[in-house]
Amino acid sequence: MLTLTNHTTNIHTSATCNALLKELEQIWTEIGESEVEKNRMLYELEMECLEIYRRKVDEATNTKARLHQTVAAKEAELATLMAALGELNLHSPIKPKKHLASLKEMLAAVSPLVEDLKVKKEERMKQFLDIKAQIDKISSEMSGYNLQSNVFVKSLTLDEQDLSTRKLTEYQLQLRSLQKEKSDRLHKVLEQMNEVHTLCGVLGLDFGQTVSDVDPSLQRTSLEHSTNISSTTMEGLEQTIIKLKGERKTRTNKLKDIVASLVELWNLMDSSKKDKNYFSKISSISKFSDDEITEPGLLSSETIDQALAEVERLTKLKASRMKELVMKRRSELEEICKMIHIEPDQSTAAEKSKALIDSGLVDPSELLANIETQIALAKEEAASRKEIMERIDRWLAACEEENWLEEYNLDHNRYSAGRGAHLNLKRAEKARVTASKIPAIVDNLVTKTINWESLKRTPFNYDGVRLVSILEDYKVTRQQREEEKRRHKDQKKLQDLLLTEKEALYGSKPSPRKVNSFRKPSGYRANGNGTMTPTPRRNSVGGTPELMTPRSYSGRQNGYFKEMRRSLSTAPLNFVAISKDDSMSAYTSICSSELGSPPHG
Repeated sequence: MLTLTNHTTNIHTSATCNALLKELEQIWTEIGESEVEKNRMLYELEMECLEIYRRKVDEATNTKARLHQTVAAKEAELATLMAALGELNLHSPIKPKKHLASLKEMLAAVSPLVEDLKVKKEERMKQFLDIKAQIDKISSEMSGYNLQSNVFVKSLTLDEQDLSTRKLTEYQLQLRSLQKEKSDRLHKVLEQMNEVHTLCGVLGLDFGQTVSDVDPSLQRTSLEHSTNISSTTMEGLEQTIIKLKGERKTRTNKLKDIVASLVELWNLMDSSKKDKNYFSKISSISKFSDDEITEPGLLSSETIDQALAEVERLTKLKASRMKELVMKRRSELEEICKMIHIEPDQSTAAEKSKALIDSGLVDPSELLANIETQIALAKEEAASRKEIMERIDRWLAACEEENWLEEYNLDHNRYSAGRGAHLNLKRAEKARVTASKIPAIVDNLVTKTINWESLKRTPFNYDGVRLVSILEDYKVTRQQREEEKRRHKDQKKLQDLLLTEKEALYGSKPSPRKVNSFRKPSGYRANGNGTMTPTPRRNSVGGTPELMTPRSYSGRQNGYFKEMRRSLSTAPLNFVAISKDDSMSAYTSICSSELGSPPHG
């Protein structure tokens, strides 16, 4: 279509030119111009036409060159923007149509894309500048902490050729890293401030002045002043915390010593509850570690001074009551020794201590300290004797049950249907089991005692007598009693045998003469069916030795252990003891009567 239009235009132009040329030739003919003149004017006309064409061609060439230059500049600008923004996925619209499109079409195609990239670059620059401002602000808050951040920000202003998303992501990561670091630092500073506040409260110090010595800005609470989170501030707070903790430890140790003295004086002086309540807050300080002490003002100078003043007051009061305190602590020592059955040290006996204090030969404080040492040793001795003392109590309890069982067995009405009889039967069964364990308990106690003596290299005394000796005496006495029981049992069997033989010879109802001729053994009585049953009784002298235990010595004086040894062979036994001579005499009399008696009809 374009070719057809150009061809029509050329035909029309040529026709017009021919018509004008014919008209000009006719005019020249009418004028009478010669052929030479006509040819000259035609030549000039042709030259003027060529000049006009040449000028138009030059103008067109210049326009084309300018268009080429503009398109090339646009392409270069496009490439630069694409490189700066990292838009590698964009393709120039010029290259695919370079051989087909005109320069104006090419320029029209690339110009909108360049404008779009310029707008995008401006937006990208705003993002970078916003990040730069935030990084600058955080860096100024952390002043001098991260030098690399400052170099990084400066490089941003110098290098504007790289505004790619990759670079923007790097800066965003850098900003987030700084923001996290700022958050961590702010959290750390607030923790340090809180700890300083707590320590100042406990020590009774001015918190504002303390943090102001580190950095005056830490006192500001208004919003226009941000908290200083620099390394210098953090290090200053850390050093302050260390210093305050050291002061807290010093004061804690000092106050603990004061409280220990105070509690000791309270116990000695029997201070009232009202006096103790005034110092109730500091009296429990020994139970807590340094970090657990958070009570405001607990370690203040005023509190420590008050406690010191109270110690001084009680110390002066103690001096006037020293004699009473010595007697009181001596009583405590004697009570502890009584509980563990050892003899207290006689060097601080009550009468002796009174005499020494009244004579002024001994300082009461030294005497009291000596008694305190003896109490500590007695408590240590009690702790080491605890296991053996518990075994002794178990042994004594078993002996009591055994004694109860013996008394119970002496009761002829124990099987009656009276009230509480079934309870006694149950207790008797348990008592028999307990009594059967006594030998093992004693042997175990002997072993434990000997081991204790080997370890301590000293005898284990019980109320002044070696416990092993008491146990050995008990074992010997118990063995003697068991033998005596067996002998008594054999005698009873012999008596039963004699009674059975007599019944066989004289019948179940012997004549009054023969009944009277039979001598009743002492301690026996007849029952309803005419048979003889033994009636146990306690002999005042002779018989089997009584079983002696540490508890049977209680209440005696220092010589009671000698008395115990003498009584081992003289104490009564809770059953009838019939001698072999009496048994044999009875047997002889019965046999002699049998020989002179007529056969039983």
